[in-house]
Amino acid sequence: MKYLRFQKMLRFFKSFGFAFNGIKLLLLSERNFQIHLVFFLLVIVFGYILKISDLEWLIVLLTSALVFSMEAINTAIEKLCDFIHPEKHENIKQIKDISSGAVLVASFLAAVIGVIISLPKLLSYFKIASM
Repeated sequence: MKYLRFQKMLRFFKSFGFAFNGIKLLLLSERNFQIHLVFFLLVIVFGYILKISDLEWLIVLLTSALVFSMEAINTAIEKLCDFIHPEKHENIKQIKDISSGAVLVASFLAAVIGVIISLPKLLSYFKIASM
């Protein structure tokens, strides 16, 4: 019985290794994921400078997680499509376009949320700075 629990725990921890390997692949080989990461780091810096609230941090982190997750799912779908049907095909193109569109929607949402959070702080900063 204890051996079976140990086996299950070992498989559980191994699954983290597979997940980290997937993240490493995204970071090293996917240009769009790298671009999202650069923007995320800029958002973190600006959030710190603008002293956003705890709730705003939660919203920023949640929307960033959404964008990263959608990019990862999009990459997986594209790789699966390329594996199953390496030649150009209209249905595969539509599948890839739809999954890319999902990333675009998430990215646009994140940008709008970023503007909603940061614009009032920037305006008040420049209003105070100009006095």
